Amino acid sequence: MVSDGALDRVLKLLASPPVRPEVSRGYLDLLDESDESETHDTVAQRLMRSAGLPRIYEQAWRPVVFGLAKGGPLGPSTEQEYALARAWLNLAATPGATVLDVACGPGNVTRALAEGVTDGGLVVGADASATMLSRAVADTAASAPGTAEVAYVRCDAVNLPFAEAAFDAVCCYGALYLFTDPWAALAGMARVLRPGGRLVVLTTHRPGLPLLGPGLGALSGATGIRMFGARELTEGLAAAGFSSVRRRSYGLMQLAGAIRR
Repeated sequence: MVSDGALDRVLKLLASPPVRPEVSRGYLDLLDESDESETHDTVAQRLMRSAGLPRIYEQAWRPVVFGLAKGGPLGPSTEQEYALARAWLNLAATPGATVLDVACGPGNVTRALAEGVTDGGLVVGADASATMLSRAVADTAASAPGTAEVAYVRCDAVNLPFAEAAFDAVCCYGALYLFTDPWAALAGMARVLRPGGRLVVLTTHRPGLPLLGPGLGALSGATGIRMFGARELTEGLAAAGFSSVRRRSYGLMQLAGAIRR
């Protein structure tokens, strides 16, 4: 359940705070019931909205599916991913940071970011899926409290409801490839990030191998999972207002970090 203190802090970050905040499910709900079903309808999005996936996401789905996509033992472990996110966001050097986790799902990355935030900082997980957020709230309540407050907001992850420059850092792990317009999503992340603030993105990687192209293209079209080329992602970040872009690729996944100009 979101605490009164965390709720007050989140409301101050919104561009247009609601008069009567809806928090009965443990998260701040800014969407109507119809919003979730009408905005996205790819196979991948329907899976993310399902009741079953949140139950197995952290223990089975993410380790297996992401592990294979990252090249198995050749890629970083989940804990190494989390450590890279905290390091590239420079959380240790940003006391009291306010951090946004875009498309947070069941909150596994949100909680991992909170481990790196000190001095009463705030980590906000944002997602459009009610089932994912219900799991995030339950798992966060059951975990050991850290030094940062954690709160969740149900909202459109592309048209983010937060004010300009509201956050010191923004993370989007394992979600950019699901958005119909990922470039609009990156522009939204840039808008809510303060100048000099940092962004990290973990998304798909399209290898530059001709024989894989048709197969990956068919998979992308059938599932709604977009495959990003290395140059495509770095150029997209620059176009959205980011500089100092750095990137690592692991099999069919890539990690990118950048600083808001």
